[in-house]
Amino acid sequence: MSDSETTTNHDTIRTWAERRGGRPATVRATEEDGHAGILRIDFDPKEEALDEIEWNEFFRKFDEADLAFLYQDRTKDGKLSRFHKFVRRSAE
Repeated sequence: MSDSETTTNHDTIRTWAERRGGRPATVRATEEDGHAGILRIDFDPKEEALDEIEWNEFFRKFDEADLAFLYQDRTKDGKLSRFHKFVRRSAE
């Protein structure tokens, strides 16, 4: 696997996701009182357990939860990578 990077920059995260056809989403079973639950980036084919949300809502929850975005830009063989995960900012 190639190197990964960590960011909290909203533009970087959104650009990374959109270049790969990703959409901001939340895990349906974790939503509470109309608020986003566990965050995910959803790629095609769409996962049934996820609800797409607006980027503004996604980043509000992202910042509230004090998260950072760990991601890989390219695989070892140079292809676009979809590898990512959300980590605590203190773990950055």
